[in-house]
Amino acid sequence: MRLSDNARGALYMSISMASFTCGDAAMKLALQHIPQYQAITIRGVMATLWLILLARAMKGLTLRIGRRDAFFLTLRSISEVLSTAVFIAALVHLDLPNLSAIMQALPLAVTLASAIVFREPIGWRRLSAILIGFVGVMIIVRPGLEGFSIWSVLGLATVFWVVIRDLATRKLSRNVPSVMVAVFASVSVTSTYAIVNVAMGWQPMDWHDAIPLVFAAVALLFGYLFSVMVMRVGDVSYTAPFRYTAMLWAMALGWLLFDVLPDFYTIVGATLVISTGLFTMWREKQIRQKAKAAQRR
Repeated sequence: MRLSDNARGALYMSISMASFTCGDAAMKLALQHIPQYQAITIRGVMATLWLILLARAMKGLTLRIGRRDAFFLTLRSISEVLSTAVFIAALVHLDLPNLSAIMQALPLAVTLASAIVFREPIGWRRLSAILIGFVGVMIIVRPGLEGFSIWSVLGLATVFWVVIRDLATRKLSRNVPSVMVAVFASVSVTSTYAIVNVAMGWQPMDWHDAIPLVFAAVALLFGYLFSVMVMRVGDVSYTAPFRYTAMLWAMALGWLLFDVLPDFYTIVGATLVISTGLFTMWREKQIRQKAKAAQRR
């Protein structure tokens, strides 16, 4: 049975979210014993080597890229580096479910950014949903209250840079293989942190410390691939809601590995964000259906 584009997109999004969240949990374990720059370098080297081997096997490793694609690929890679930097810094200090709850604002942010950058129409209903969703984010980060910290701000900064990354991915032509996009992203992040690692020096580590890093590298490999693939198949309004499965993974892993569950404010804020996000996606789908019906007349 052949899956439709939307069904494949939903599957890719679910796998991507599971991979990234499991990888984040593994990195949080590793960062208890290894400096951030060293952990990212080691994880990146492993993931990059595997991605290059996979790209060669799929014959997707090419440097023949047009100027337009090269620009958006570079923009995407820079965004990947910056989003990784702020996310890992936040991951060290925030509980996994709380950081994941902040990241659930991403579909709303992508919708708003698409309206601004690509001039996609956005009505008052979706705009209201986006504003309510961002109120939910404020409940999660709690500015002005005891639960607020600079690390929550870095979580919001991650959302900003991931939005830039996703918009750049949508502008890439289909001539650029998905695995090549993943290779560029991994090489960019790894080389940047390798330079920092040389400057900061190497901290001794034993083989126990390497176990979560190996798992994180494998998870990153799948996360990279499926996050690129999902942006290039199916309707965004259909696949985007499956991004919220990351919250379920974060809650389960936070409880199993770190004995942490989201607090009341996080649950309320995440519920607002996810509810408005689902409404936004439903509204976008409804508008597309009306537009298609109008064209048939």
